[in-house]
Amino acid sequence: MEQKEIDKAVRHLKKEGTLKKVIQLNPKPNFSGRKNPYHSLTRTIIYQQLSGKAAGTIKQRFLDLYPNTKHPTPEDVLKTSDPKLRSVGLSTQKVSYIKDLSEKFIEGHITSRTLKKMSDDEVRTHLIQIKGIGNWTVDMFLMFTLGRPNVLPTGDLGVQKGFQRIFNLRKLPDSKKMNALAKPWEPYRTVASWYVWRVVDGDGDVEGW
Repeated sequence: MEQKEIDKAVRHLKKEGTLKKVIQLNPKPNFSGRKNPYHSLTRTIIYQQLSGKAAGTIKQRFLDLYPNTKHPTPEDVLKTSDPKLRSVGLSTQKVSYIKDLSEKFIEGHITSRTLKKMSDDEVRTHLIQIKGIGNWTVDMFLMFTLGRPNVLPTGDLGVQKGFQRIFNLRKLPDSKKMNALAKPWEPYRTVASWYVWRVVDGDGDVEGW
């Protein structure tokens, strides 16, 4: 997402009002981090169902397995034994997910050029077929790799908690409730979601690799 579009989103959200105080207390978001689809999808698999701090530690240990490069290629990962990948803290299931993802890239089932041309719904349909990739992973990919402006990750616990605080809800909202409440944020729900995360932890892991 270009800075000009982010600025436009921030103005829209300030005018709408719900997130005005949060926006005033925080810097503008940055969506310039993760541009390589393979690196990004590998990262989101590592981060699934873990706190940001724990996942960050595992991610760094994973990268440290490949000291001669900033990021491993799919070929690098497939050459790495399962026990060695598990030694950095990856579960057996996540190891299988990352290796399946690596195979899909090598075989050409996923390509950067194709993904960039797809609509949000097309990207979701395409990626959801890959083992270990669900809606949350696709949402993170759409937001931080493809820079799509109107994504609302309703399955993210941090976003759910943020909604609960912002709208003074008695319990965590479901997807239908969140979509209804976020309607005024369109077409900039991606930037809005970034600020919702800030409500919960102030420094959530929403930057690049």
